Parts: sequence; structure tokens; C-alpha cells
Amino acid sequence: MANAKYDLNDNSVVVVVGSGAGGGTLANELCQKGDKVVCLEAGPWIQNKGLTQDDYVNDEFTMFGRLSGEYFGKTGHPTWLVKAVGGSTIHWAGASIRFNEHEFKSRTTYGDVKGANLQDWPLTLKELEPYYSKAEDKLGVTRRHGIPGLPGNNNYKVLEAGARKVGYKDVDTGFMAINSQARDGRSGCLQIGFCFQGCKSQAKWSTLYVELTKALETGKLELRPDSQALQIQHDKSGKVTGVLYANAQGKQVVQKARAVCVAGNSIESPRLLLNSASSQFPDGLANSSGQVGRNYMRHTTGRVFATFAKPVHMYRGTTMAGIVRDEAGNKPARGFAGGYYLQTISLGFPFHTVFMQPGGWGREFTHLMDLYANTAGLWIVGEDLPQAGNGVTLDKTAKDKYGMPVAHLKPFEDHPNDAAMRNHAFKSSSNIYEAAGATEVLPQGPYPSTHNMGTNRMSAKPGDGVVNKWGQAHDVKNLFVS
Repeated sequence: MANAKYDLNDNSVVVVVGSGAGGGTLANELCQKGDKVVCLEAGPWIQNKGLTQDDYVNDEFTMFGRLSGEYFGKTGHPTWLVKAVGGSTIHWAGASIRFNEHEFKSRTTYGDVKGANLQDWPLTLKELEPYYSKAEDKLGVTRRHGIPGLPGNNNYKVLEAGARKVGYKDVDTGFMAINSQARDGRSGCLQIGFCFQGCKSQAKWSTLYVELTKALETGKLELRPDSQALQIQHDKSGKVTGVLYANAQGKQVVQKARAVCVAGNSIESPRLLLNSASSQFPDGLANSSGQVGRNYMRHTTGRVFATFAKPVHMYRGTTMAGIVRDEAGNKPARGFAGGYYLQTISLGFPFHTVFMQPGGWGREFTHLMDLYANTAGLWIVGEDLPQAGNGVTLDKTAKDKYGMPVAHLKPFEDHPNDAAMRNHAFKSSSNIYEAAGATEVLPQGPYPSTHNMGTNRMSAKPGDGVVNKWGQAHDVKNLFVS
């Protein structure tokens, strides 16, 4: 497995910025086709010594500090990203759910929802299905392509028992990108329970040791860690020509390119495009629509924990060990547009103490801690509505060590539809746990940060968004966002 070496002036390479779900996967796909790829990753290559897992420890706090590129804007709103080779595929839980058909046509389906910036996608579920199928096969998604589901742990069994008692039928251990049996040269899941901390057994799919490893084996990929992209450069015709970045030694250099793909998640991708403004693109690269950075979303979420008379040990087994899908459809009679899932979630005792009652102490807090072993948990994950006011801009004063404005995340505001959905989900969750025999049910608000979505909108018309249905910028034909 050799890391290729390309000259900075080699303008026949494709530069991919970011090595996570979008960038790492794309890099491999291009390499498999014979393209030369330079992948710039702002963070370190944790496993550059080989495929050893010595850098991963089954400890929540240690790994949070080691993996997290947590960003706090001046608003104090956090966004959890992994700044390392592999990106957030290192700490994702592995849930791999297809979009529902109605979600591709939200503007048509939901109508003109006040305060929402809805728009139909320029593609359909039918068009995307072959790509979904290919991705699920590559990722080894359970319950697809004949791959068995993962076993249900106690946390799941509690969820399933309650869900079936209240009448839910679409309940199982989910579509997970975690090997339920040995596959693709990796072991099956050992049910260690530290999915968010970096999978020591490599059963969970990650670009770190799947896509990037395969790309390196082609001899076509040069992976450059500790390389912070600063600006995308272009010529007089408006085509991109390369990327200015700070290398591992802190020196600013330019890698020439025939095409550039931006894959820095929903915070750093718009930041890079906005920081690439020029006289030809005064509002930022690919931003003639004014949509770069807008419509940031994070899913409508909440969490519900319940205590029982007997032990559950929710921390044993996969973090997201099961799902209820019955509420995922669009049923306006419930009082909101769109739908949601209920997924099991588990926290180790350290994080449980932090999030169960932040800053708390006293009898109520210690009571809940005493019942940790008897606690089950689930997470609400629903479709939140895009709002033009939620988004990323460049900070007017704060700059990074290279002198570039940092990303500023505006104070996030829930849409009333989000609140109505969350309240409905709280009630559904409580019904499930009460039916399962819970002694206490504890609905709680969202975690400080969840998923990062939006900010470089896909659209059929250039005036409505940043990229077309292929992820190609409307304004710049050899610039893509993944």
C-alpha cells in the first residue's frame, strides 16, 4: 500500500478536499477508474503506521478529545466534526437509512410552509436507487443484499417490546454499515459498544480503513494529512486551477488541478468557498445564487431515557442497535410535515453523567446515576426544515493561524414544525417505554450538536442553489461539492 507522489505543478490530478464520507469515498471511486487524486486532509493520519488500532481506546472522554474537531462559534453553538483522515466516518454510528420518496419533493409535498426555505430536489428516489444499492453493497449495510441483521441487545429488546405493544410494526435492528459477519476483509461486529470512539475491530465501515486503503492500493492516491485548504484558485475563464493550502510544515503552497471537489462537511465546505472570493466571484466561489452557507440543518432530534426495575445494560452492544420506522412517513394530520425515526442510543457512564442533567447534583441526580444499569435510551431523528437564516458565514474578526476568516455558525433556530415533531416524538417514545414497563420516563432536549447538513444546496436551476444533481457547481464546471 503505497502513497503516491505528485508534483505540485501536475495539473492532471483531481484535488479532493476532505477524506470523510464524501471525500474519501470519491477519492477511491476516482482511483479505481485510473484517475490521479490528491486528497488534502486538514487533520492527522491516525493510522499512518499501518492498520493498527493502538490509537483507539474504549474510553469516551479520551477519544472525544482525540477525534473531535469541535467548533464553537461566537454564538457558543457547537458542531462536532472529526478533523482527521477518515473524517466523521470514524465516529458515526453506522445507521444507513435511505431517504423516503416524499423527501425528494418536499416543496411539492409540504406546500408553502411559512418560514421554511423548501425546494424540491433535482432528482428522484428512482434515479438514486442504483447508487443507493451500490453504496449499501460497498458499505456492507445489514438487512440489504442478503447481509444478515445485527443481533439485538437489551436496549433494543426493550424498545421492540414496547413498540410492538403500542402497535408499531416496522421495528428491527436497522440498516447498519457494521459487519454482522466477516466481510470485505474485515471482522464481524464484536459488540464492544464504543461505536462513537472509533471501531477497534474495524467492523464498522469508515473511509479511514476501507475506501482510502483501497484507493492507496491502486497507486493513484496521494493522501496528504495535516494539509489545511485555504483557497480554491481559478483562471480568467472561471475554471478552477488548483488549491492553496498550508502543508504539514505550515508552508503555504498551491496544488494545481484539473478539477477540485470540496468535501469538508457542512461547515468547512462553505467556509472554503466563501474564502475563495475574487474579483470574478466577489460573493464567494460558486455563490452567484447567494445560497452558499445557507439552509444549515441538523435533524430534529431529542432523547428519551427510561428506567426499569431490572438491569438493561444499554451500553452493551452497538450504540444504535435498533429502530422504529412507523412514524417516518408524511402524515400532516399529526400536526407537522415530514416524519421521524426512533433509534436506540446508549451512552457510557461518563457521558451519561454529563448529558443526563448538565451541571446537576443532589438527590435527583444521584438517583438517576444509581439507576444507570437499569436505564434504556432512544434518540429521535426527524426531518427538520431548511431556513435561509440558519447557516454559515465568515467571522468578521476571528481568523485561523493562517490568517483566514473562520466559519461563523449563526444562532440556530428551530422551525415551529421541528418543535411540533419533537413533541409528538416525545409522546410516542414515552408510550413505548411505558408499555415496556418503565418506572420512569425522562424526555430530554437535543444534544448540543448532531448531524451537519445543508449549506451548499442542490438545485435544478442555477439561481436556486450551488450545485446540480451531480454535485457540480452551477457556476464552475470543474468544481464539485461532495
